[in-house]
Amino acid sequence: MREQTLILNSIPVDELTGSIATPIYQTSTFVQDAPGVHKGYDYSRSNNPTRKVLEDCIAALENGHAGFAFASGLAAIDSVVKLLEAGDEIIAVDDIYGGAFRLFTHVYQKFGIKINYVDSTNAQNVANAVTDKTKLIWIESPTNPTLKVSDIRTIAKTAKENNILLCVDNTFASPVSQKPIDLGADIVIHSATKYIAGHSDLIAGLVVTSTQELSEKIKFIQNASGAILGPFDSWLVIRGIETLTLRVKQHAENAQKIAEFLQEEKLIKNVYYPGLKTHHNHEIAKSQQKYFGGVIAFDLVIDDKELASQIVSGTKLFKLAESLGGIKSLCCLPCEMTHKSIPAEKRYSSGVTDSLIRLSVGLEDADDLIDDLKQAIATAVKANADKASVTA
Repeated sequence: MREQTLILNSIPVDELTGSIATPIYQTSTFVQDAPGVHKGYDYSRSNNPTRKVLEDCIAALENGHAGFAFASGLAAIDSVVKLLEAGDEIIAVDDIYGGAFRLFTHVYQKFGIKINYVDSTNAQNVANAVTDKTKLIWIESPTNPTLKVSDIRTIAKTAKENNILLCVDNTFASPVSQKPIDLGADIVIHSATKYIAGHSDLIAGLVVTSTQELSEKIKFIQNASGAILGPFDSWLVIRGIETLTLRVKQHAENAQKIAEFLQEEKLIKNVYYPGLKTHHNHEIAKSQQKYFGGVIAFDLVIDDKELASQIVSGTKLFKLAESLGGIKSLCCLPCEMTHKSIPAEKRYSSGVTDSLIRLSVGLEDADDLIDDLKQAIATAVKANADKASVTA
């Protein structure tokens, strides 16, 4: 079944009324026929009909066993880490989302869970880091913000050989572009705030599990910890999913044009986008992604935070804001925004320089977005004419 048909077929017609749109069951509790006898729902923290439609839909899109909706992407990440025990170790991608780094390092490390950060773009680095205490491998592919791509198939093989869980953060790709469970992953997580919901109007997280055993464990954690997604936000995510294929395709088409433009700009040193042949793991990306996504990062020939700040502050169509994956284009300076919580030395070692700029390419016309970047760069260059490396 083709992806857009699968999406629409995964969102059922309401059995009670025939409503083509999923109803919002805005209720905390459900009347029971007798003590313990009900229609599958007793309390909305445990189960809610609107949330169930979303959870079943994301499980179908990721070819997983079950899906679970959480109040944020970090709540989803938190639920997976709660599968571990004191003394366990995690191998994590070095260019990790700042919120995940904060959770791993400042919350779970003090409970005796050790995190080893490695450059997972070389799968051998992951294999070399495995110890008898490693219980979870955590990768993002592509990563945030330098768009590193990891070979999920090869890393999954390492995980299986060593009886280790592999979790893939699939936020940047979306299930329309990449299906990590089909590539061997055990768990997939999403910040549904981004592409899945797609309109920058909610906060949500999703977990998809590959087996009944993992599904039962995550379900228990979801109910016990209580960080569930409410009915209205679940409905908003469902509504966003209905256009996911169409949006992701257009995001990627726009991003490809903009990335190719940025490669020709003299002020720019590196452009990070999996769709470019110059990308380190372009061939791997081609083998596991249908589309290359809507996020681009680039840094400047002079690693100057002030110059980069002037560029992101000077755009008109690209709005200066955190987050990504919405229909409107956004830009940010990770060193001062999304990745500020990561120590400078670690940031630099993973490629997040002071001049690195991240773009979330929206659905505006690509030529208009290119013109916007041209004028912002030209204005910044003019304001910094005294810096020889800028004007050379």
